[in-house]
Amino acid sequence: MKRTFSLVAVLAVAAATAFAAVGYAGSNAATTTTVKVTIKNFHFTLSKHSARHGKVTFVVTNKDKIKHDFKIAGKKTPLLKKGQTKSITVTLKKGKKYTYICTVPGHAAAGMKGTFKAT
Repeated sequence: MKRTFSLVAVLAVAAATAFAAVGYAGSNAATTTTVKVTIKNFHFTLSKHSARHGKVTFVVTNKDKIKHDFKIAGKKTPLLKKGQTKSITVTLKKGKKYTYICTVPGHAAAGMKGTFKAT
């Protein structure tokens, strides 16, 4: 009887430890948020205007007739022709606001800019 109880206790502790380890790893696993960015008529349209802090991938598609790029948090896409799509991934800090712009001269002044918040 003692031996059976000891074996059950050991198995229970082992199972609880394994479950806790899996739960812990799963809850802290890095996730990346994806934000779709469409460029059209000298304007950015974002699928989200905020995201949880951490890694955020911006998938940028140019539907405008002229070339544009997208810059946020120190990274930018190359100049995109009509129909081109490129992605950039940045790490955003909690509670911070980030300005995004088109770096082509005159484009930000024409309205190609905005703010994105990390929550």
